[in-house]
Amino acid sequence: MQILHWDLLIQVLPDRFRRWIPWGLAAAHLPLVLFMLLRIAGHAGEGMGSALGPLARAALYFQLFTFLNLLFWWGALGIWKARRRMGHAIDRGPEDPGRRAFLRKSAAGGVGIMVAAGIKGADEAYGDPEVTRTTLWFGDLPSEFDGVRILELADLHCGPLVGADLVRRWRMLAEREAPDLVVVVGDLVDSLPAEAESFVEAFRDFPAPLGRFAILGNHDYFTDPAPIWAGLERAGFACLENRHHVVRRGGGEMAVLGLQDPMARNGRFRGIRFGPGPMPQDVLASLPGNAWRLCLCHRPSNWNLARETGARLTLSGHTHGGQVNLIPGFSTAKVLGPYDSGLYRYQGQVLYVSRGLGVVGLPMRIAASPELALLTLRRKEIPSLHPAAPLIR
Repeated sequence: MQILHWDLLIQVLPDRFRRWIPWGLAAAHLPLVLFMLLRIAGHAGEGMGSALGPLARAALYFQLFTFLNLLFWWGALGIWKARRRMGHAIDRGPEDPGRRAFLRKSAAGGVGIMVAAGIKGADEAYGDPEVTRTTLWFGDLPSEFDGVRILELADLHCGPLVGADLVRRWRMLAEREAPDLVVVVGDLVDSLPAEAESFVEAFRDFPAPLGRFAILGNHDYFTDPAPIWAGLERAGFACLENRHHVVRRGGGEMAVLGLQDPMARNGRFRGIRFGPGPMPQDVLASLPGNAWRLCLCHRPSNWNLARETGARLTLSGHTHGGQVNLIPGFSTAKVLGPYDSGLYRYQGQVLYVSRGLGVVGLPMRIAASPELALLTLRRKEIPSLHPAAPLIR
């Protein structure tokens, strides 16, 4: 990447700045390298690691910024060569004054486009989330749970890019919907357990008559997740890591199941085991056989494991809906698998993938607005097959 940065900068900067390019690149990237080393060692939130965090993010943004400029530059170079060939002129190489002037203007245009996209993306990311309302019909839903409203919170990523004020705003908007059941499907924090405190303070004692439940996501396992579990319990959320909880209403029973994220097997990216990962059979232990099943599973790619539990409805996040989708009609989340956002069905089982609320890496969203997902469960009456009753097709 450094070579590519050099290739771009020597083309667009005046000659007198060339000797400073290597030093500038080294200074820009040193904080990122040091921060990543501290993060791998588990000290990213302490002392020097805490101080280096903002500089490391700036270096990361610089990487992205220059890479996108390279794309503009390569495109502009192709246009320049095509114009010269069509005009039967000779391309005199990098030292051609006309060529360099054209590339500098193209680079300036690319910067303008990226600044505009960044402003729009930040406005979308930090504006009020879209409240999506989906009604799901199930023939085997216990009548006691007909009309139950479930609020799904996903991918909050509390931390450097998601502050406490924003989390409190989400709490206010969520409470307006008056859900019966609230679930969190992982990635409460960006990387450090202490970042969960903004969620704990904002969502403490959230009113939900049928309960509040949570699982952790891959970001929650970047280091020891025990403080996050403790914070969730203080806020009144039952943490369901390969566990279940039976919700009773009248004579009906609904089992809320939780699968642990595979990242639990690779804490700190060094193979430190904080748990076994998703274990469907453990979840089923002592589960009432007649309970209707709702599964929380952070990654939609693990829906096959959720289906093994017999879950009629699985709630996931993880994808952010792509977060930054530059190509109209195409979600970048497709690189993670076929389930990017919204509703999916397979042999009577249903998956809902939320776009989530927060951001990771970049403080922006493009064509993937944040989402508060409200799902209403309804019982679909199955027609009687008594001979006197007509068969509905």
